[in-house]
Amino acid sequence: MTSDFRGASADAVASLTGELEASVSGSPETATRVASDLFSVASTLRTEGALRRFATDGSIPTEAKTGLVGEVLGAKVSETSLALLRSAVSRRWTVASDLAHALEHLSVVATVRSVQGDADRLADELFAFGQTVKAEPSLRDALSDPARTIADKARLVEDLLGGKALPATVVLATQALHGTYRTVGAALVEYQKVAAAVAGENVATVRVARPLSETEERRLADLLTRQYGRPVHLNTVVDPEVLGGVRVEIGDDVIDGTVSSRLDDARRLLAG
Repeated sequence: MTSDFRGASADAVASLTGELEASVSGSPETATRVASDLFSVASTLRTEGALRRFATDGSIPTEAKTGLVGEVLGAKVSETSLALLRSAVSRRWTVASDLAHALEHLSVVATVRSVQGDADRLADELFAFGQTVKAEPSLRDALSDPARTIADKARLVEDLLGGKALPATVVLATQALHGTYRTVGAALVEYQKVAAAVAGENVATVRVARPLSETEERRLADLLTRQYGRPVHLNTVVDPEVLGGVRVEIGDDVIDGTVSSRLDDARRLLAG
């Protein structure tokens, strides 16, 4: 998600992330409130063009922008959130839409911080729900149907995940319904990357013909960790079409050791 920002916006997001981390450290309750506040403001900025342009206009004095934030939002958000929002509008943004996008990103970071030691579980649950949405056309259609209200879709998410997943997973799955990203699936992928990044991990998608044993997963994770120099969170996808072997996608890198890939190579050689 941070890779979506360029220039001044990338610098702003990096600084704001540091401020956020410091302000919610050790307080899950604060992190949860800040996450909710920031996503709510991000949603407002997307619908209120005049406010968005004012908040990101570099020609307007910082004092005017921070003053408006206090006037409009002071009674609606926590003091911690208000301080972050004032800091956000005082920064330069490459394009106006980046501010709302950045606040959504920060809301995900705050949500991850709210679960403390359960960040890996959160990442796993986001991936699992994303795979369910991808595999079930009726669910995907229900969550993307423009005729259904966000509240109706949110109830569906709650019915599916409530009591089974972390509350933070339900929150992010609900956010995915109406955030920056074009589809719920795309949002869940990006949210999981943020969760892994906050935990200091890369995300690797592993495609195999059969489920890996715990020993095999640990061995593969250790191998990738040594290769990439930081811990790696595995998303394992069982795909019978690979026939055998393993295909690993991590960032822009693809390591394809599947039988199906070798067969395709052989066919190309024979077709020569």
